[in-house]
Amino acid sequence: MFHIIIVTLLSLLATTHAWLPGSSAPIRGVNLGSLFVFEPWMASKTWAAMGCGNATSEFDCGLQLGQAAVNKTFQQHWNTFITQADIRQIVALGLNTIRIPVGYWMYEAIVDKASEPFPEGSFSYLRRLCGWASDAGLYVIIDLHGAPGAQAVSNAFTGQMNPTPGFYNEYNYERAVRFLEWMTQQIHTTHELRNVGMLEVVNEPLQAMNAQTTSMRMQFYPAAFARVRNMERNLGVKQAEMLHLQMMNTKWGGGDPHQYLPDDFFAAYDDHRYVKWAPGQAQSKAAYLQTSCHDDRGGNWPTIVSEFSLSAPTDDAQQWSAEWRPDTNKAWYLQWFKAQARAYEKTTMGWIFWSWKAELGDPRWSYTDAVDMGLIPRNLSDVHDDGACGSTGSTKLSS
Repeated sequence: MFHIIIVTLLSLLATTHAWLPGSSAPIRGVNLGSLFVFEPWMASKTWAAMGCGNATSEFDCGLQLGQAAVNKTFQQHWNTFITQADIRQIVALGLNTIRIPVGYWMYEAIVDKASEPFPEGSFSYLRRLCGWASDAGLYVIIDLHGAPGAQAVSNAFTGQMNPTPGFYNEYNYERAVRFLEWMTQQIHTTHELRNVGMLEVVNEPLQAMNAQTTSMRMQFYPAAFARVRNMERNLGVKQAEMLHLQMMNTKWGGGDPHQYLPDDFFAAYDDHRYVKWAPGQAQSKAAYLQTSCHDDRGGNWPTIVSEFSLSAPTDDAQQWSAEWRPDTNKAWYLQWFKAQARAYEKTTMGWIFWSWKAELGDPRWSYTDAVDMGLIPRNLSDVHDDGACGSTGSTKLSS
Protein backbone atom coordinates (compact mmCIF):
# COMPACT_ATOMS: atom_id res chain seq x y z
CA MET A 1 0.00 0.00 0.00
CA PHE A 2 1.36 3.38 -0.95
CA HIS A 3 1.70 6.17 1.55
CA ILE A 4 0.85 9.35 -0.34
CA ILE A 5 2.29 12.68 0.74
CA ILE A 6 0.79 15.67 -1.04
CA VAL A 7 2.97 18.74 -0.83
CA THR A 8 1.43 22.10 -1.65
CA LEU A 9 4.02 24.53 -2.93
CA LEU A 10 2.40 27.81 -2.04
CA SER A 11 4.92 29.97 -3.81
CA LEU A 12 4.37 28.11 -7.09
CA LEU A 13 0.64 27.43 -6.74
CA ALA A 14 1.38 23.86 -7.86
CA THR A 15 0.42 20.53 -6.36
CA THR A 16 3.03 17.77 -6.30
CA HIS A 17 3.31 14.28 -4.93
CA ALA A 18 6.21 12.86 -2.92
CA TRP A 19 5.33 9.25 -2.22
CA LEU A 20 6.80 6.78 0.23
CA PRO A 21 6.62 3.21 -1.08
CA GLY A 22 4.82 0.84 1.22
CA SER A 23 4.53 -2.90 1.71
CA SER A 24 3.23 -3.61 -1.79
CA ALA A 25 6.02 -1.57 -3.39
CA PRO A 26 9.18 -1.77 -1.31
CA ILE A 27 11.85 0.86 -1.67
CA ARG A 28 14.37 -0.31 -4.26
CA GLY A 29 16.98 2.28 -4.97
CA VAL A 30 20.54 3.41 -5.47
CA ASN A 31 22.80 5.98 -3.88
CA LEU A 32 24.28 8.66 -6.09
CA GLY A 33 27.59 8.51 -4.27
CA SER A 34 30.49 10.85 -5.10
CA LEU A 35 28.29 13.37 -6.88
CA PHE A 36 27.90 16.10 -4.25
CA VAL A 37 30.20 14.55 -1.64
CA PHE A 38 33.18 13.15 -3.52
CA GLU A 39 34.84 10.03 -2.11
CA PRO A 40 38.11 9.67 -4.03
CA TRP A 41 38.39 5.91 -3.43
CA MET A 42 35.30 5.41 -5.61
CA ALA A 43 36.33 7.43 -8.66
CA SER A 44 40.07 8.07 -8.65
CA LYS A 45 40.30 8.69 -12.41
CA THR A 46 37.71 11.46 -12.27
CA TRP A 47 39.35 12.86 -9.12
CA ALA A 48 42.71 13.06 -10.87
CA ALA A 49 41.17 14.60 -14.01
CA MET A 50 39.61 17.30 -11.82
CA GLY A 51 43.07 18.33 -10.72
CA CYS A 52 42.65 17.19 -7.13
CA GLY A 53 45.76 15.01 -7.31
CA ASN A 54 46.72 13.56 -3.94
CA ALA A 55 44.05 15.48 -2.03
CA THR A 56 42.02 13.14 0.15
CA SER A 57 38.75 15.09 0.39
CA GLU A 58 36.80 17.98 -1.10
CA PHE A 59 38.13 20.24 1.65
CA ASP A 60 41.72 19.32 0.79
CA CYS A 61 41.13 19.77 -2.93
CA GLY A 62 39.83 23.27 -2.20
CA LEU A 63 42.96 24.05 -0.21
CA GLN A 64 45.09 22.75 -3.05
CA LEU A 65 43.36 24.47 -5.97
CA GLY A 66 41.97 27.65 -4.46
CA GLN A 67 38.34 28.77 -4.48
CA ALA A 68 37.94 29.82 -8.12
CA ALA A 69 39.60 26.71 -9.52
CA VAL A 70 37.82 24.28 -7.22
CA ASN A 71 34.48 25.88 -8.10
CA LYS A 72 35.18 25.47 -11.81
CA THR A 73 36.32 21.86 -11.66
CA PHE A 74 33.48 20.73 -9.39
CA GLN A 75 30.85 22.47 -11.48
CA GLN A 76 32.10 20.45 -14.44
CA HIS A 77 31.89 17.31 -12.31
CA TRP A 78 28.34 18.06 -11.14
CA ASN A 79 27.34 18.68 -14.74
CA THR A 80 28.60 15.35 -16.08
CA PHE A 81 28.94 12.67 -13.38
CA ILE A 82 25.21 11.89 -13.17
CA THR A 83 23.09 12.82 -16.19
CA GLN A 84 19.48 12.49 -17.21
CA ALA A 85 20.49 9.30 -19.03
CA ASP A 86 21.44 7.81 -15.66
CA ILE A 87 18.01 8.66 -14.28
CA ARG A 88 16.34 7.00 -17.26
CA GLN A 89 18.46 3.89 -16.79
CA ILE A 90 17.64 3.76 -13.06
CA VAL A 91 13.94 3.77 -13.91
CA ALA A 92 14.39 1.22 -16.71
CA LEU A 93 15.97 -1.21 -14.23
CA GLY A 94 12.86 -1.13 -12.04
CA LEU A 95 14.22 1.06 -9.27
CA ASN A 96 11.93 3.59 -7.60
CA THR A 97 14.19 5.59 -5.26
CA ILE A 98 17.40 7.59 -5.28
CA ARG A 99 19.33 8.72 -2.21
CA ILE A 100 21.42 11.84 -2.76
CA PRO A 101 24.30 12.42 -0.31
CA VAL A 102 25.08 16.13 0.13
CA GLY A 103 27.36 18.20 2.34
CA TYR A 104 26.42 21.07 4.62
CA TRP A 105 28.50 23.35 2.39
CA MET A 106 25.74 23.24 -0.21
CA TYR A 107 24.13 25.94 1.95
CA GLU A 108 26.84 28.51 1.47
CA ALA A 109 25.53 30.95 4.10
CA ILE A 110 26.75 28.66 6.92
CA VAL A 111 30.22 28.03 5.47
CA ASP A 112 33.18 29.82 7.08
CA LYS A 113 34.73 31.13 3.88
CA ALA A 114 38.02 31.91 5.62
CA SER A 115 38.63 28.32 6.75
CA GLU A 116 36.35 26.02 4.75
CA PRO A 117 37.32 26.04 1.04
CA PHE A 118 34.52 23.82 -0.22
CA PRO A 119 33.33 24.08 -3.85
CA GLU A 120 30.46 26.50 -4.40
CA GLY A 121 27.42 26.43 -6.65
CA SER A 122 26.13 22.89 -6.21
CA PHE A 123 22.49 23.61 -5.38
CA SER A 124 21.48 24.46 -8.95
CA TYR A 125 22.75 21.03 -10.01
CA LEU A 126 20.83 19.36 -7.19
CA ARG A 127 17.71 21.19 -8.34
CA ARG A 128 18.21 19.96 -11.91
CA LEU A 129 18.84 16.39 -10.76
CA CYS A 130 15.74 16.35 -8.57
CA GLY A 131 13.74 17.73 -11.47
CA TRP A 132 14.81 14.83 -13.68
CA ALA A 133 14.02 12.37 -10.89
CA SER A 134 10.63 13.93 -10.18
CA ASP A 135 9.71 13.92 -13.86
CA ALA A 136 10.66 10.23 -13.97
CA GLY A 137 8.51 9.40 -10.91
CA LEU A 138 11.35 8.52 -8.53
CA TYR A 139 11.14 8.98 -4.79
CA VAL A 140 14.03 11.13 -3.54
CA ILE A 141 15.87 11.07 -0.22
CA ILE A 142 18.34 13.87 0.53
CA ASP A 143 20.97 12.84 3.04
CA LEU A 144 23.21 15.18 5.06
CA HIS A 145 26.25 13.03 4.39
CA GLY A 146 28.87 15.56 5.44
CA ALA A 147 28.07 17.46 8.64
CA PRO A 148 29.79 20.63 9.91
CA GLY A 149 33.07 19.78 11.61
CA ALA A 150 32.86 16.15 10.40
CA GLN A 151 30.78 13.57 12.25
CA ALA A 152 33.31 10.76 11.76
CA VAL A 153 37.08 10.41 11.99
CA SER A 154 39.28 10.80 8.90
CA ASN A 155 36.66 9.84 6.36
CA ALA A 156 36.12 11.55 2.99
CA PHE A 157 32.36 11.00 3.17
CA THR A 158 32.27 13.89 5.66
CA GLY A 159 33.96 16.15 3.10
CA GLN A 160 37.12 16.48 5.16
CA MET A 161 39.68 14.20 6.80
CA ASN A 162 39.45 15.46 10.36
CA PRO A 163 41.52 13.35 12.80
CA THR A 164 38.92 14.12 15.47
CA PRO A 165 35.20 14.58 14.82
CA GLY A 166 34.28 18.24 15.25
CA PHE A 167 30.53 17.92 14.80
CA TYR A 168 29.55 17.26 18.41
CA ASN A 169 29.19 20.76 19.84
CA GLU A 170 26.57 23.50 19.93
CA TYR A 171 28.18 25.58 17.18
CA ASN A 172 28.15 22.80 14.59
CA TYR A 173 24.79 21.42 15.72
CA GLU A 174 23.37 24.87 15.05
CA ARG A 175 24.97 25.00 11.60
CA ALA A 176 23.56 21.56 10.75
CA VAL A 177 20.08 22.58 11.93
CA ARG A 178 20.27 25.72 9.81
CA PHE A 179 21.18 23.54 6.82
CA LEU A 180 18.16 21.30 7.48
CA GLU A 181 15.85 24.32 7.82
CA TRP A 182 17.14 25.74 4.55
CA MET A 183 16.86 22.44 2.70
CA THR A 184 13.33 21.97 4.03
CA GLN A 185 12.38 25.37 2.65
CA GLN A 186 13.89 24.51 -0.73
CA ILE A 187 12.04 21.20 -0.87
CA HIS A 188 8.66 22.74 -0.15
CA THR A 189 9.07 25.77 -2.42
CA THR A 190 11.02 24.47 -5.42
CA HIS A 191 9.09 22.66 -8.12
CA GLU A 192 11.98 20.43 -9.15
CA LEU A 193 12.27 19.07 -5.59
CA ARG A 194 8.64 17.96 -5.46
CA ASN A 195 9.46 14.24 -5.09
CA VAL A 196 11.80 14.71 -2.15
CA GLY A 197 9.92 13.04 0.67
CA MET A 198 12.67 12.30 3.18
CA LEU A 199 15.55 14.26 4.68
CA GLU A 200 18.27 12.47 6.63
CA VAL A 201 19.51 14.66 9.47
CA VAL A 202 23.05 13.19 9.57
CA ASN A 203 24.72 10.19 7.98
CA GLU A 204 26.83 7.71 9.94
CA PRO A 205 27.73 9.51 13.17
CA LEU A 206 30.11 7.82 15.58
CA GLN A 207 29.40 4.17 16.37
CA ALA A 208 29.80 4.55 20.09
CA MET A 209 27.86 5.11 23.26
CA ASN A 210 29.69 8.13 24.64
CA ALA A 211 29.24 11.77 25.56
CA GLN A 212 29.38 12.83 21.90
CA THR A 213 26.59 10.58 20.64
CA THR A 214 24.56 11.21 23.77
CA SER A 215 24.71 14.97 23.16
CA MET A 216 23.75 14.38 19.53
CA ARG A 217 20.67 12.43 20.55
CA MET A 218 19.75 14.79 23.39
CA GLN A 219 20.44 18.11 21.66
CA PHE A 220 20.82 17.82 17.91
CA TYR A 221 18.05 15.38 17.05
CA PRO A 222 15.31 17.18 19.01
CA ALA A 223 16.46 20.57 17.69
CA ALA A 224 16.51 19.29 14.12
CA PHE A 225 12.97 17.94 14.40
CA ALA A 226 11.63 21.05 16.12
CA ARG A 227 13.17 23.54 13.70
CA VAL A 228 12.24 21.60 10.55
CA ARG A 229 8.66 21.25 11.74
CA ASN A 230 8.54 24.92 12.64
CA MET A 231 9.77 25.81 9.15
CA GLU A 232 7.09 23.62 7.63
CA ARG A 233 4.37 25.19 9.78
CA ASN A 234 5.58 28.67 8.82
CA LEU A 235 5.34 27.64 5.15
CA GLY A 236 1.78 26.45 5.70
CA VAL A 237 2.60 22.78 5.12
CA LYS A 238 -0.08 20.48 6.45
CA GLN A 239 0.97 17.77 8.89
CA ALA A 240 0.26 14.95 6.44
CA GLU A 241 2.45 16.68 3.86
CA MET A 242 5.54 17.07 6.04
CA LEU A 243 8.90 15.44 5.34
CA HIS A 244 9.99 12.19 6.87
CA LEU A 245 13.08 12.95 8.96
CA GLN A 246 15.58 10.11 9.07
CA MET A 247 18.24 9.13 11.63
CA MET A 248 20.61 6.18 11.88
CA ASN A 249 18.83 3.36 13.70
CA THR A 250 19.70 1.72 17.01
CA LYS A 251 21.54 -1.09 15.19
CA TRP A 252 24.08 1.49 13.99
CA GLY A 253 25.57 1.58 17.48
CA GLY A 254 25.23 5.21 18.49
CA GLY A 255 22.28 4.74 20.81
CA ASP A 256 18.52 4.84 20.37
CA PRO A 257 17.75 7.82 18.09
CA HIS A 258 14.17 7.90 19.34
CA GLN A 259 15.06 8.19 23.03
CA TYR A 260 14.98 11.97 23.48
CA LEU A 261 12.55 13.02 20.77
CA PRO A 262 9.54 14.79 22.28
CA ASP A 263 7.69 14.45 18.98
CA ASP A 264 8.57 11.67 16.55
CA PHE A 265 5.90 12.33 13.94
CA PHE A 266 7.16 11.11 10.55
CA ALA A 267 10.45 9.95 12.04
CA ALA A 268 12.28 7.40 9.90
CA TYR A 269 15.41 5.34 10.40
CA ASP A 270 18.47 4.34 8.40
CA ASP A 271 20.31 1.01 8.52
CA HIS A 272 23.67 0.39 6.79
CA ARG A 273 24.39 -3.30 6.28
CA TYR A 274 27.79 -4.20 4.91
CA VAL A 275 27.82 -7.90 5.76
CA LYS A 276 31.56 -8.38 5.39
CA TRP A 277 32.19 -5.88 8.20
CA ALA A 278 29.59 -7.27 10.59
CA PRO A 279 31.15 -8.18 13.95
CA GLY A 280 31.99 -11.87 14.05
CA GLN A 281 31.10 -12.48 10.40
CA ALA A 282 32.81 -15.61 9.08
CA GLN A 283 34.45 -14.98 5.72
CA SER A 284 33.02 -17.75 3.57
CA LYS A 285 30.32 -17.85 0.93
CA ALA A 286 28.19 -20.20 2.98
CA ALA A 287 28.47 -17.94 6.02
CA TYR A 288 27.52 -14.86 3.99
CA LEU A 289 24.40 -16.57 2.68
CA GLN A 290 23.55 -17.87 6.14
CA THR A 291 23.70 -14.34 7.50
CA SER A 292 21.73 -12.73 4.68
CA CYS A 293 19.06 -15.40 4.40
CA HIS A 294 18.22 -14.97 8.10
CA ASP A 295 18.99 -11.27 8.47
CA ASP A 296 16.47 -9.28 10.50
CA ARG A 297 17.14 -5.56 10.12
CA GLY A 298 13.96 -4.57 11.92
CA GLY A 299 13.72 -2.54 15.11
CA ASN A 300 13.07 1.17 14.78
CA TRP A 301 10.23 1.69 12.30
CA PRO A 302 10.11 2.65 9.51
CA THR A 303 13.67 1.64 8.60
CA ILE A 304 15.32 1.59 5.18
CA VAL A 305 18.58 -0.27 4.53
CA SER A 306 20.06 2.76 2.83
CA GLU A 307 23.52 1.34 2.18
CA PHE A 308 24.72 -2.16 1.30
CA SER A 309 26.85 -3.69 -1.42
CA LEU A 310 28.17 -6.95 -2.84
CA SER A 311 31.73 -6.35 -1.66
CA ALA A 312 33.40 -9.41 -0.14
CA PRO A 313 35.50 -10.62 1.62
CA THR A 314 37.24 -8.34 4.12
CA ASP A 315 40.73 -9.42 3.03
CA ASP A 316 41.51 -7.21 0.02
CA ALA A 317 44.08 -9.70 -1.20
CA GLN A 318 41.37 -12.35 -1.50
CA GLN A 319 38.77 -10.26 -3.30
CA TRP A 320 40.13 -11.21 -6.71
CA SER A 321 41.00 -14.80 -5.87
CA ALA A 322 39.36 -17.63 -7.80
CA GLU A 323 36.92 -18.13 -4.92
CA TRP A 324 35.66 -14.53 -4.82
CA ARG A 325 36.27 -12.75 -8.13
CA PRO A 326 32.90 -11.64 -9.51
CA ASP A 327 33.41 -12.52 -13.17
CA THR A 328 33.82 -16.24 -12.41
CA ASN A 329 31.33 -16.41 -9.51
CA LYS A 330 28.35 -14.69 -11.09
CA ALA A 331 25.76 -17.19 -9.90
CA TRP A 332 26.85 -16.90 -6.30
CA TYR A 333 26.85 -13.09 -6.28
CA LEU A 334 23.41 -13.09 -7.90
CA GLN A 335 22.20 -15.47 -5.21
CA TRP A 336 23.68 -13.29 -2.47
CA PHE A 337 22.15 -10.11 -3.88
CA LYS A 338 18.74 -11.79 -3.96
CA ALA A 339 19.18 -13.02 -0.38
CA GLN A 340 20.04 -9.53 0.84
CA ALA A 341 17.26 -7.79 -1.06
CA ARG A 342 14.73 -10.37 0.07
CA ALA A 343 15.70 -9.98 3.74
CA TYR A 344 15.65 -6.19 3.63
CA GLU A 345 12.27 -6.11 1.93
CA LYS A 346 10.90 -8.57 4.48
CA THR A 347 12.08 -6.78 7.62
CA THR A 348 12.30 -3.10 6.55
CA MET A 349 10.79 -0.70 4.04
CA GLY A 350 13.37 -1.77 1.45
CA TRP A 351 16.90 -1.10 0.26
CA ILE A 352 19.23 1.37 -1.45
CA PHE A 353 22.44 0.01 -2.98
CA TRP A 354 25.81 1.73 -2.58
CA SER A 355 26.41 2.98 -5.19
CA TRP A 356 24.90 3.60 -8.63
CA LYS A 357 28.31 3.94 -10.27
CA ALA A 358 31.99 3.72 -9.40
CA GLU A 359 35.30 3.66 -11.23
CA LEU A 360 36.82 0.74 -9.37
CA GLY A 361 36.64 -1.90 -12.07
CA ASP A 362 34.69 -3.81 -9.43
CA PRO A 363 30.96 -4.35 -9.99
CA ARG A 364 30.44 -5.21 -6.33
CA TRP A 365 30.34 -1.47 -5.56
CA SER A 366 28.57 -0.35 -8.77
CA TYR A 367 24.93 -1.21 -9.42
CA THR A 368 25.08 -0.49 -13.12
CA ASP A 369 28.23 -2.62 -13.58
CA ALA A 370 26.76 -5.40 -11.45
CA VAL A 371 23.67 -5.53 -13.66
CA ASP A 372 25.80 -5.64 -16.78
CA MET A 373 27.83 -8.55 -15.35
CA GLY A 374 24.74 -10.44 -14.20
CA LEU A 375 25.30 -10.08 -10.46
CA ILE A 376 22.02 -8.17 -10.03
CA PRO A 377 18.87 -9.14 -11.95
CA ARG A 378 17.41 -6.77 -14.50
CA ASN A 379 13.97 -7.93 -13.38
CA LEU A 380 13.82 -7.20 -9.66
CA SER A 381 10.77 -9.39 -9.17
CA ASP A 382 13.27 -12.25 -9.38
CA VAL A 383 14.59 -11.44 -5.89
CA HIS A 384 11.63 -13.30 -4.42
CA ASP A 385 12.09 -16.56 -6.27
CA ASP A 386 13.12 -19.50 -4.11
CA GLY A 387 16.55 -19.74 -5.68
CA ALA A 388 18.11 -17.30 -3.23
CA CYS A 389 17.42 -18.97 0.11
CA GLY A 390 14.75 -21.54 -0.65
CA SER A 391 11.23 -21.49 0.64
CA THR A 392 12.46 -22.38 4.14
CA GLY A 393 15.56 -20.21 4.20
CA SER A 394 17.94 -22.85 2.85
CA THR A 395 21.42 -21.54 2.06
CA LYS A 396 22.52 -24.05 -0.58
CA LEU A 397 25.19 -22.38 -2.69
CA SER A 398 24.73 -21.74 -6.39
CA SER A 399 27.52 -23.19 -8.44
